Amino acid sequence: MKVAYLIEPPFNYVDEAGEVTGCDVELARYALDKLGMDDVEFVETEFAQLLPGLARNDWQMTTGLFASPERRHVALFSRPIWALPDGLLVRAADAERIAGYRSFATAGDLKLAVIQEQIQHVTALELGVTPGQFRVFETYTDAAQAVQDGTVNAFASVAQAHQGFLQRRAARGLAVVNVPLRERVPAFGCFAFARAATDLRYRVDHVLNTFIGGTEHRILMKAFGFADTDVDRVL
Repeated sequence: MKVAYLIEPPFNYVDEAGEVTGCDVELARYALDKLGMDDVEFVETEFAQLLPGLARNDWQMTTGLFASPERRHVALFSRPIWALPDGLLVRAADAERIAGYRSFATAGDLKLAVIQEQIQHVTALELGVTPGQFRVFETYTDAAQAVQDGTVNAFASVAQAHQGFLQRRAARGLAVVNVPLRERVPAFGCFAFARAATDLRYRVDHVLNTFIGGTEHRILMKAFGFADTDVDRVL
């Protein structure tokens, strides 16, 4: 059994001991262990390869993805495992003048980093950010480094991912700006499966439905920086 992930703390990352962990990884481990799958390999990849890899059977499951209507055409999705707002990773000096995606739409000289094919790219375009303002990266680390280097003014992703990055890297001079709810409401993230894997998706959902929201699940999520109010969004 192979599960694909990308480096994006606190969802998925490699700890100091070289072990793959994160809230998505540990939730996947729990569900698959309950299904008797004790030989599970977590495969690191880039975001753009997550869904194509399912289609090629390189892996049978991925960690959390936003379950957009377009993605549902090419993959099956579990029940929601989190629902989180977007955030912008910025230099602390820019936090006062950048309030969300529309700050970029009204100031054409600002540059916004996005990960190739992630939903934040689409959202920013819909809110008026022009194609020339984007800088597209393959990995979270590269996009965050571009903010630190001053190559871009902000990096759009999930706010919780930015908070996890700052906590783990102790990056100085950076801050997180929460995208206003009027620009984007919290979106559901789910495990993804190949279109033919209906039985696997069904069995994983059965485990998740009895686990998510319970005491053990809340303890797991708290260990990765999630509050009870974050958990309550998917109940």
